[in-house]
Amino acid sequence: MNVTTPIGALDGLKVIDLTRVLGGPFCTQWLGDHGADVIKVEPPQGDEVRHWGPPFDDNRTSSYFLGVNRSKRGISIDLRQEAGRGILLKLLEGTDVLIENFKIGTLAKWGIDYQDVLKDRFPRLIHCRITGFGADGPLGGLPGYDAVVQAMAGWLSINGAPESGPTRLGIPMVDIGTGLSAAFGILAALYEREQSGRGQFLEVSLYDAAVSMLFPHASNWFVGGKRPQLQGNQHPNVAPYDRFRTKTGDVFIGVGNDRQFSRLVTVLGKPELATDQRFATMDVRNAHRPALKSELEALLAYHDGEKICQILMKKGVPAGPVLEVPEVVEHPHTLHRNLVVDIGGYRGLANPVKLARTPPSSKKAPPRFGEDTRDVLTELGLTSEEIKDLLARGIVSALANDFAET
Repeated sequence: MNVTTPIGALDGLKVIDLTRVLGGPFCTQWLGDHGADVIKVEPPQGDEVRHWGPPFDDNRTSSYFLGVNRSKRGISIDLRQEAGRGILLKLLEGTDVLIENFKIGTLAKWGIDYQDVLKDRFPRLIHCRITGFGADGPLGGLPGYDAVVQAMAGWLSINGAPESGPTRLGIPMVDIGTGLSAAFGILAALYEREQSGRGQFLEVSLYDAAVSMLFPHASNWFVGGKRPQLQGNQHPNVAPYDRFRTKTGDVFIGVGNDRQFSRLVTVLGKPELATDQRFATMDVRNAHRPALKSELEALLAYHDGEKICQILMKKGVPAGPVLEVPEVVEHPHTLHRNLVVDIGGYRGLANPVKLARTPPSSKKAPPRFGEDTRDVLTELGLTSEEIKDLLARGIVSALANDFAET
């Protein structure tokens, strides 16, 4: 029987990635994991997050960069120079997707914006732009970072407890959500291209993505008219849905219906709580949250946290121990689900989208600065002497000594 390596679902797709920091690189890492040929183009100084540390690896590359730039080839071109833009245009001749997050107007200033140049020169090109707030409107063209947009899009107003005050979400979900939205938009545009034969421009902004994810708080406001408040660990619509203390550590229990609540209190040894007038249905449990938490923590105080969670889960009640990052990445289920990528000395979190016939494959560690410049330019038909000249003029950059012998 012939055994072949599965081909990624996006095999044959060519992506030029001009993005930096997080949203764009997160998007293109997912595309690369699924087989796209992603060429990350960095400026002469590199993607700034290469220096966001410590920690750094042995090549003085930050963990931040390493976390979102796997499955890509890396080159460096100075697009501020006309010769550099000429190389980009040559790269785009065989490209399906261009993704960038330059300041609004930068590509127009360089004479390579989509509407006036790229649209006609590359009619099948999908051009994805990631911005802070979009190109127009009261905030159009302004820069955006994850935490700033969290604040402006209402996330801080509902994240945190009354004791702590408004709190930034610890995971940069605005950037990540924007990256995922960009990946969806790109794939939607590629699907439409199959019907029309034409590429198109799409824009995804951090602000748009953040506002779109204000669930269920915006929905609650639209329907109920009550201003959402800081929730702590609780859910605005569901109870009990919270962190609880046990004998050995904190756990999180989420009960979505009355049947689950009955199972919970039965396991904990006080089944009569299921018919208590304060707790019998979701609406009255929401109205008596402090009393409910007091009752449950009194019962949980006698239990080992991890063991009681296992019992509850087997009874159909969602519950889990509150783990820290080192425990999560070494957890037997994490390892069983192949959620940690190990490529030589590089370790990262794997792509979670597991297609059956064409699964993701993370075979290439994040590129060192300019690691693939020579190979990519050679593929474009440039000679060794032409590449050396570009290097000498500062149009391109590459690994030290990469051009010592040609």
